[in-house]
Amino acid sequence: MTRYNAWNVFKNGLTGQKGWDRAWRDPEPRSEYDVIIVGAGLHGLATAYYLAKEHGLKNVAVVEKGWLGGGNAGRNTTIVRSNYMLPGNRQFYEKSLSLWENLTNELNYNVMFSQRAHITLLHSPAARDAAARRYNTMRNTGSDGELWDLAKLKKEVPHLNYNNSRFPIMGAAVQPRAGNARHDAVAWGYARGADMQGVDILQNREVTAIKRENGRVTGVETSRGFIKGKKVALAVAGNSSRLWQMAGFNTLPIETHKLQAFVSEPLKPLLDQVVVFGVGHAHFYISQSDKGGMVFGGDIDWYKSYAQRGNLPLVQDVAECAVSMMPCIGRVRLLRHWSGVMDMSMDGSPFICKTPIDNLYLNAGWNYGGFKASPASGWYFSDLIANDRPDPVIAGHTLDRFQRGYIIDERGAGPDPKLHG
Repeated sequence: MTRYNAWNVFKNGLTGQKGWDRAWRDPEPRSEYDVIIVGAGLHGLATAYYLAKEHGLKNVAVVEKGWLGGGNAGRNTTIVRSNYMLPGNRQFYEKSLSLWENLTNELNYNVMFSQRAHITLLHSPAARDAAARRYNTMRNTGSDGELWDLAKLKKEVPHLNYNNSRFPIMGAAVQPRAGNARHDAVAWGYARGADMQGVDILQNREVTAIKRENGRVTGVETSRGFIKGKKVALAVAGNSSRLWQMAGFNTLPIETHKLQAFVSEPLKPLLDQVVVFGVGHAHFYISQSDKGGMVFGGDIDWYKSYAQRGNLPLVQDVAECAVSMMPCIGRVRLLRHWSGVMDMSMDGSPFICKTPIDNLYLNAGWNYGGFKASPASGWYFSDLIANDRPDPVIAGHTLDRFQRGYIIDERGAGPDPKLHG
């Protein structure tokens, strides 16, 4: 496969762009695979890539019901950060951020990762103290973090509502290395990288059943026939419960909720950072894309749903938050609006673990953290699949942690999935 570099770009510019290979193949399934990964989203593709590159497992298939990256991978607001505090989460998300920082070079594909800083607004002394504790923990464990006073914040982000806001702004907690990336580019980069390693990406093959025999999984039945595999891994985001039931289990400790997002018409450069606030039952985040659109979102819909479509009450709620925080965009037109499905766990942290079936593996429960976690999710999930034991960083992210009383509740919201933002 042709590598992307300046010489090849120049050469193909002179030859009518006829010298490029396909970014990835569209193969027919093999007779049997060492590993079948269900879900060709960011986590599934990253897992396949690291299985091949880091562990030498190249007889791998990624099975996707639609087109590659056509599910939740393209339905998020692309924020990347590692401002987590609790053991397990702290190391995991810092690993993910470190992988993001070299991902374009790693994949030989521009994922458009922009380290423009993640700014969390603070509205009370209690919020400032809580942020200080979190960000000091980050700094003491090898990450970056800053607390900005109001004067510094006004200088860096002048367009916020500092004078008449319902919740007065006192300052901000900032992670300078954080930012955002292009979701489609990440999916395409991992797909191309996995394909170059020999992984088969099987699109338009919806999994309809997970076959079991003598206490083990033997493969998956799809809309286009049976695919045999020695190991099966599930990485299907908000549809985890559906696949879990196909495997013959009852329920997972997760709920599926919708998360809606929005983009405005293009504007001239206005906001250089990712800005977030959450106070008084309001939650809002916003950044500006390379095309100029203001990309923003808020809380999940509190009712459970698998529907990937929005609704007007959330449009109003998020628009009110946007105008409250940045009155200058009050007359900007909304360009489009979409929804993804989130698998919300009982404590707000994910599962990366083996299941009661020895050769079935689970990657689920990502709540709001799925996009930013993609590189580390693939890294640690592939390690688990290849070696049949968890890395110490993810040893606590198991299905039985609630039975053991080992709760990883980053937000401190209690056992209510819809409250973990």
